[in-house]
Amino acid sequence: MRLHEVVMGSSYRQVVFLHGLFGQGKNFGSIATALSDTATCHLVDLPNHGRSPWTEDFDLDEQAGLIAEWIADTIPAPVALIGHSLGGKIAMRLALQHPELVDRLMVVDISPARNEAAQSFDVLVAALRHLDIDHLTSRTGADRALRAEIPNDVVRRFLLQNLQHKGEHWSWAANLDLLGDSLYEVGGWPSINGTYDGPVFWVTGGRSPYVLPEHTAIMRELFPRMVQITLKRAGHWVHADEPGAFLEICRRFLAAQS
Repeated sequence: MRLHEVVMGSSYRQVVFLHGLFGQGKNFGSIATALSDTATCHLVDLPNHGRSPWTEDFDLDEQAGLIAEWIADTIPAPVALIGHSLGGKIAMRLALQHPELVDRLMVVDISPARNEAAQSFDVLVAALRHLDIDHLTSRTGADRALRAEIPNDVVRRFLLQNLQHKGEHWSWAANLDLLGDSLYEVGGWPSINGTYDGPVFWVTGGRSPYVLPEHTAIMRELFPRMVQITLKRAGHWVHADEPGAFLEICRRFLAAQS
């Protein structure tokens, strides 16, 4: 599968960023810009997101396999892999199943466990599905129409990055129906064998419910070299809530010994 990416920098160090559910590669744009003096940063749109192709079904291992195939075909491997939320789950499974492609791994605010927080997207997806895009006249109108069902300005505008205008028509860049119908799979963690022995930074938000103390055992079992770093003032979108601190962690991550 030919995935859409934006490339920043031209260093020998290859860094691949995988965004979260309903995000796009550009969500890591400011971080990649800051790192572009020391790394070549690949901001990837996951399958079913942004400008990348859609799939007929959703399966975490299939998604990881598509990213692995893309890395093998596109980028000098092994790479430094940074994944947030859904992108973090895909990154973990890729590292476990294709360790030869991953020099080091950073997981951002997600764990190798079922997480019920993904089900909270039910209400958000329903609101997007209710939006009458056939009669939409502007993005401002879409924002206004969704305000009652999605009152949080940050969340609403994050989701509306998926609304695109081509010619006279509005459409969703993300595969809204498939992703909305697959929230149980998105929140899951199917059984998997093996370990990844490379260096792993686990960056969590102190105000986020996605990584819990009871997840630590499985994190260490699958990723024995993992180091957990918590940014106490950050929520789930760690890189947006604490961009300066997150950037410094990324620099330490890239400088760490293999």
